[in-house]
Amino acid sequence: MSLTNPFGDLRITDPQAMRALAHPVRLAILSHLQRHGPATATVLSPHVGATPSVASWHLRHLAGFGLVTDADPDEVPGDRRQRWWKAVARGFSVAIGDDPETQGAGRALNEQLMTAAAEQAGRWLTETEPTLPPEWVRVAGVSNTGVAVTAAELAELEIKIDELIAPYVHRAETDAPDGARIVRILRHYLPS
Repeated sequence: MSLTNPFGDLRITDPQAMRALAHPVRLAILSHLQRHGPATATVLSPHVGATPSVASWHLRHLAGFGLVTDADPDEVPGDRRQRWWKAVARGFSVAIGDDPETQGAGRALNEQLMTAAAEQAGRWLTETEPTLPPEWVRVAGVSNTGVAVTAAELAELEIKIDELIAPYVHRAETDAPDGARIVRILRHYLPS
């Protein structure tokens, strides 16, 4: 696995890593670490719906695929007797090959990612959107556009969108202008 896109996302090509991430608790653990930074199994536990010992087991499983690693001591607060974990990259992308094993694993991971995205969007709609100021409500939401493109054109479009978003991904929250908020951008490319 390597960092390949403009975001510095980890590119996952191993079908076993895809299957590992297709587990809802492991995906929730990785997502939490990517969004909130280093955490212990105990800290993660209430956020991922697992006991600390189960979260710890899943963290070790993710580490076996190079998706998480031990956090540096200077990245964690206070007590260093606990094991702190961090995501190795801010995000990930999946490269599904032509072989049946990779396609099956990719399909399982895509299914879990779609489920997680739908849940996230649903929570945003019921919990966050009602609390937003009008100027944020006007620019938030969903679009649904169909375009006729070849596979090569879609790949090029994905790259261009990644390049457009990348400067904002790399900007530290502390460097953002006043009034900036974290905005979750969910993208789905769904050929018919």
